[in-house]
Amino acid sequence: MAPIEFALVRTEGAARLGTIRTARGPIETPAFMPVATQGSVKSLSPSDLRAAGAQIVLANTYHLFLRPGHELVRELGGLHRFMGWDGPILTDSGGFQVWSLSKLRKVSEAGVEFRSHVDGSLRVLSPERCIEIQQALGVDIIHPLDECLAQPATSAATEQSLGLTLRWLARSVAAHRQGDGSQALFGIVQGGTFDDLRRRAVEGTVAFGLDGYAIGGLAVGEPTERMYEIAALVAGLLPAAQPRYLMGVGKPPDLVEAVARGVDLFDCVLPTRNARNGQVFTAGGPLTISHARYARDPAPLEAGCPCEGCRGFSRAYLRHLFMARELLAYRLLSLHNVTFYLGLMAAMRRALAAGEFGAFRSRFLDRYGVESQGGSADSTTDTEA
Repeated sequence: MAPIEFALVRTEGAARLGTIRTARGPIETPAFMPVATQGSVKSLSPSDLRAAGAQIVLANTYHLFLRPGHELVRELGGLHRFMGWDGPILTDSGGFQVWSLSKLRKVSEAGVEFRSHVDGSLRVLSPERCIEIQQALGVDIIHPLDECLAQPATSAATEQSLGLTLRWLARSVAAHRQGDGSQALFGIVQGGTFDDLRRRAVEGTVAFGLDGYAIGGLAVGEPTERMYEIAALVAGLLPAAQPRYLMGVGKPPDLVEAVARGVDLFDCVLPTRNARNGQVFTAGGPLTISHARYARDPAPLEAGCPCEGCRGFSRAYLRHLFMARELLAYRLLSLHNVTFYLGLMAAMRRALAAGEFGAFRSRFLDRYGVESQGGSADSTTDTEA
């Protein structure tokens, strides 16, 4: 049997309602994956995540490779047991972190040689090693090593990088086939902002007949509209019978717009990272809890939100906790933001099921930002450091 099965339930334009069936339970799509970089969604427990509506989480190959080490995780029963999460787990390739966090890296046909950001040790991540690490973690969906190219990049540089990523993919597929068949392998479609290279990337990646496909190399500084165009182009070329995952995206409007263009899965650090900086997501746009206007505000962060922070506490109290740097602030703000993101995905699924996604999209985008009070830094990346 295939490690995952994707069933397309309904479409509305390019938007898709579906289900990914895994050995650890179904994932109703479109879905958002909270980022558990080092085996933990920052400040939140597995029970917090379940209460918020999480179906699947993302963990990071690079970070778990460096500490505590994949062999230790294997020895202790795999990542699910290690982190106390019994639902599906997806791991990324680690390529983005090698690019963004290592002080020294050397990319070659063999793989990537880099200095650990943790202890400065010299490490090597090859396509085969990348698969080996993820097999040791025992997760449900894994990714091949890919090259994350610094942007902006020329067409020639992007073409050369894409060639390397596809050659690494061939080696990754060979290594994956030596496993026990329990893990799904997604390919990563690169190609920068060049339509012809994206088409070539789709053709070369899909030729391997993988379990699903990720759209990589976006949300790295290109204009938002260009990101939407590339996402629509790639999603439209990918097989309808496999799930499509847009890596590292994004802000709430980005999720809605990407679903409208045919994307099924998302991850992003914004819910927890921005919570630690005091930014709260609401249907009317983000608000910054440190602003003085909330010092005496008795209202919850968002009326009707089911999260613990909104059920039990006022904006005034949460602002007090945040200004006093009390740890409870980070947990409650993170829980709210994760709940908001997962609630947004659930609302899109309901709208798709009812054949009303177009109307939902218009209402959401018309309202979002109207009540915005500004916010803190919100750069979008694959995973949190």
